[in-house]
Amino acid sequence: MDLSSYLLLFFSYILAVQALKAGECEVCIKTLEKFSATLSEDQKQDPKKIEAQFKEFCKGVKNKENRFCYYLGGLEESATGILGEMSKPMSWSMPPEKICEKLKKKDAQICELRYDVEIDLKTVDLKKLKVRDLKKIINDWGEDCQGCIEKSDFIQRIEELKKVHTEL
Repeated sequence: MDLSSYLLLFFSYILAVQALKAGECEVCIKTLEKFSATLSEDQKQDPKKIEAQFKEFCKGVKNKENRFCYYLGGLEESATGILGEMSKPMSWSMPPEKICEKLKKKDAQICELRYDVEIDLKTVDLKKLKVRDLKKIINDWGEDCQGCIEKSDFIQRIEELKKVHTEL
């Protein structure tokens, strides 16, 4: 093998290492796809308009998307701001996967965000879940469990609320 073959092999290895793995950056990719769908064609061409719209978009998001907005600088309380790293590539019509790849280089915790696994309440045995998961189910429904101390209290409350919050 000559030198050019080694260089080609080396650079292809570097590109493969930097590419996102399956399931990596899922919050970043989904959030950018959702955000991009809200932009008009005129807004998609201007990085400043993209940044302004992203800040507006971030006001209405919760949970993991809210954390993603915080990391990028889309919230008022954000400690840092790397919105330009998102807005410029987006104005060039770069796909969300590639934008997230670039963002990962700036702040690795952006790609560490993962969506919570959905619990199928029709098939799950509540007794096998952790109290933390039981609390999360109640919290996700926007309910509370006043006086719940034991695991059985949380299970009983979920059983009471299941009729209201799940489709049969």
